[in-house]
Amino acid sequence: MDLSTRYLGLNLSHPIVASASPLSETLDGIKRLEEGGVAAVVLFSLFEEQIRQESAALSYLLDYGSDSFAEALSYFPRIDERTPGPDAYLDLIRRASEQTTIPIIASLNCVTSEGWVDFAQQIEQAGAHALELNLYTLETDPTISGTEIEERYFEVLRQVKATIRIPIALKLSPFFSAFAHFAQRLDQAGVDALVLFNRFYQPDIDLVTLTVSPSLRLSSADEIRLPLLWIALLHGKLRASLAASTGVESPEEVLKYLLAGADVVMTTSSLLRHGPDHARILVEGLKRWMEAREFPTLEKLRGLLSHSRIPNPGAYERATYIEMLESYRNPYF
Repeated sequence: MDLSTRYLGLNLSHPIVASASPLSETLDGIKRLEEGGVAAVVLFSLFEEQIRQESAALSYLLDYGSDSFAEALSYFPRIDERTPGPDAYLDLIRRASEQTTIPIIASLNCVTSEGWVDFAQQIEQAGAHALELNLYTLETDPTISGTEIEERYFEVLRQVKATIRIPIALKLSPFFSAFAHFAQRLDQAGVDALVLFNRFYQPDIDLVTLTVSPSLRLSSADEIRLPLLWIALLHGKLRASLAASTGVESPEEVLKYLLAGADVVMTTSSLLRHGPDHARILVEGLKRWMEAREFPTLEKLRGLLSHSRIPNPGAYERATYIEMLESYRNPYF
């Protein structure tokens, strides 16, 4: 039984990858994920704001105390010690790449193409096998067009590719007017993988305190439908790898993503719920299903139910939509 796959040009023993989460904030956590059975680890995301904060603090230290005694250190600003900064991040990459046998994929959560582009080079030098760019931004300015937003992504990709040689993945949101065209342009621009999709953590409103409160909920299997659709649509049409993300709870979601055409299946929520060893359950469930249906390799089932097998995917989707609506029966009539 051959479960091997390729992602970002990397050979993986199977398609289960741990996506960015608190589990990969420490070397011990990364080792636990490896022992739990994942084929690769995406490190927790380092935010552009953290890089800027450390850079600003360094400038302050160099400038502010230039006319003071060297011993007068108490006025130096303190960076929040609870959140690992850029230096600690690079050190974690070095140690993880040296002390584990699985690929280590760094993750940058960015808004602009400034500052962290140079940091991408340091990530490569630290030993990361690949870099995932998580462009997490929700445009609220009504004067900014969709074209302008898409161009930011291309500019980021161009600048980072000009800086490093390791493979680059883009983790995207689904909120683009013509996502298939956008994905194709990114593929032509040289992106090595697309991760579908990022989850926007929308806030809630507290009716007692009348305040906006952050609300973070782990994903559930119900959220698989949208990425499943787009992976099925894009399979076979791009050079870049396709990584499925969101809604992976059991081997069933893994199989659905693979049948749609995913190269790897990423999970965070299930590992946070059940622990790193849950990865082994996902792998074993995949293996048993393949054995029962006599699939000797992953390649034999990947994309089996993708839209590449359908002559006119658009017409098929519309027909399915109409059929689904007509199939509903109102229990009150």
